Amino acid sequence: MGKPTVFIDGAEGTTGLQIHSRLDRRDDIEILSIPPEKRKDARARSQLINSANVAILCLPDDAAREAVSFVTNPEVKILDASSAHRVASGWVYGFPELESSRREEIRNAKRVSNPGCYPTGFLACVRPLVAAGIIPKNFPVSINAISGYSGGGRKLMEEYQSVSEEKVNDYAYGIYGLSFAHKHVKEMHQHSGLQSPPLFVPAVGNFEKGMLVQIPLPLHSLQTQTKDKVNGELIQKTLEEYYQNEKYVSIAPVNDNSCLRKGKFLDTQAANNTNLVEIFVFANDQTKEALLVARLDNLGKGASGAAVQNLNIMLGLDEDLGLS
Repeated sequence: MGKPTVFIDGAEGTTGLQIHSRLDRRDDIEILSIPPEKRKDARARSQLINSANVAILCLPDDAAREAVSFVTNPEVKILDASSAHRVASGWVYGFPELESSRREEIRNAKRVSNPGCYPTGFLACVRPLVAAGIIPKNFPVSINAISGYSGGGRKLMEEYQSVSEEKVNDYAYGIYGLSFAHKHVKEMHQHSGLQSPPLFVPAVGNFEKGMLVQIPLPLHSLQTQTKDKVNGELIQKTLEEYYQNEKYVSIAPVNDNSCLRKGKFLDTQAANNTNLVEIFVFANDQTKEALLVARLDNLGKGASGAAVQNLNIMLGLDEDLGLS
């Protein structure tokens, strides 16, 4: 039996390049390549998609839907890195750590959607607390988050990298999504267990990659199903127990000053070049305030790292291959 074959449709994009780089160093799989002049040739793409064990779609949403329509081989597995199928019926949401049955679902699935970067941080923090009843399902959750400019794809990367010295201050920090219709919100809502969509305010900073996802929690408005007093320790313990066997999700101690630069600042880029989601719980039980923070590499666990992890599971391979 030969090596499993993988075709990356859209390998020239930001995520596709990262995935290809991770896979190209491996000798346990074979990457199927398409000639550059045929990258937009539907027939050529269709042939490669249907000849692969797994086709990874690194495409705009409409193009990803089109690629799925090309599938005629019932044995081919599709891993979609776009946002086209993250809330679609019949697709498994590819976040292995999200619940105990998810890895087996990914392993057995023919259609897997790779999570978005912001939703990965948000869901890692919130899903366990909703499941435990610490965050009520009807709670109005809000999210403030910042990502490096690579999260916006090639065009935004080129824009930031070409900024002149005279205009660099204009690009230091900027919030966006101010129509409150960001495409990640449906994904966050559907997979969180919340009754209503969260209020999401993303931002971009003048650095290439790295991400902080912040969820403020007024403790006085929370209660558990068991009527335990909600405080920072309970939140941290719940998260730690939920992810106790997970290699790629780490939970810091409550108010962990050791992770803060000069004891004050939580840096955005410290998880870069890893496949980690780092979760922090900061709380003041006197003022009854808490803040959940997820830190990750938006091109790692937020994109290509997660895709390679899902690919390994789908092929029945060691989950860690290509992630170190």
